[in-house]
Amino acid sequence: MKTLLTLLLAFSISSIVFAQNSPQPAESIMKQAYAKAGNENKKVLLIFHASWCSWCRKMEASIDDPSCKKFFDDNYVITYLDVKENPDKRTLENPGGDDLMDKYNAGKSGLPFWLILDAKGNALAYSEMHTDGTPSDSPTDNVGCPATEKE
Repeated sequence: MKTLLTLLLAFSISSIVFAQNSPQPAESIMKQAYAKAGNENKKVLLIFHASWCSWCRKMEASIDDPSCKKFFDDNYVITYLDVKENPDKRTLENPGGDDLMDKYNAGKSGLPFWLILDAKGNALAYSEMHTDGTPSDSPTDNVGCPATEKE
C-alpha cells in the first residue's frame, strides 16, 4: 500500500511539474497578444525563434537595447514563439508554432522570422524582402535580424 501511494504521489508531482514547464500553445499566446494589442492600440510583433539561433538572440538584444526599447514597447506587443528546435529540445517548442509559420508562408524561412500583425491577426509586414526592399515570398529573402542599413 505504501508503494502504491508513493507511486501515485510521485506521478502527481511529476504531472504538475511537467504541466508547469510545458510551453503554451501558439494559439493561446496569440489570443493574448491580439487582446492586449487591441486594448493598448498597438500592433503585434511576432517573432519565431529557437534556442540554438544566434541571430534570434541578436534580434532580442536589439529590441531590448535602451536606444530603441521604448519605441518597441510603445508600439508593439512583442510575442515570441519557439519553433524549429533541434530534436533534443523539441519540448521547448510552442505547440502550433510551426503551423502558424506555415499559415504565413514562412515554413521554409530561416530564423528569426517576424511579422507585424494588427489586433485581428492580419499581417501588415514581414521579414522577407527582395534585395530592393520590396516584399518577397522566397524564404531565401528573409532578413531575420536586420543587420544592414537597408534591412
